[in-house]
Amino acid sequence: MKKSNYIKSAFFSTVAFFSIAAVSAMIPIEEMEYYALEGEQELYDTIIELDDIYFTAYNNCDMEKPAELYAEDLEFYHDKGGLSTSKQEILESIEKNICGKVTRELVEGSIEVHEIPGFGAVQIGMHKFHNNQEPDAISKASKFITIWKRDDDDWKITRVISLH
Repeated sequence: MKKSNYIKSAFFSTVAFFSIAAVSAMIPIEEMEYYALEGEQELYDTIIELDDIYFTAYNNCDMEKPAELYAEDLEFYHDKGGLSTSKQEILESIEKNICGKVTRELVEGSIEVHEIPGFGAVQIGMHKFHNNQEPDAISKASKFITIWKRDDDDWKITRVISLH
């Protein structure tokens, strides 16, 4: 390919990419929709149900359910707080800093679920955290990634990446 054709091709590819990105960025989060891939509806439904079970307990300070769902080798990556690897310390932190103070709301339609063959699944989505101490405070959506490990019908959270 001639250098001038390569430059034109690269230019138009870049323009196309940023045009698509700009249009995508204009879609309100509430209108985002994800669907399970063909043949993965059951997995998608399972992860959505597990997310609901976990965060219903989280929002109601039921610390037994997160303790059941967290794997012993849990790794929690937080873009503000760093890496936490102690299941017990993470549970204590939630009880101390979250219980009764913060409520999590899933951004409806934001969840993607992808199978990890031979292991489990990865869940990617958006959520908001509402400060119960400041009900008028604006909560903005943030991304999260959860890695779920499956052992027969038992699912455990092994890794969490929380971005704000």
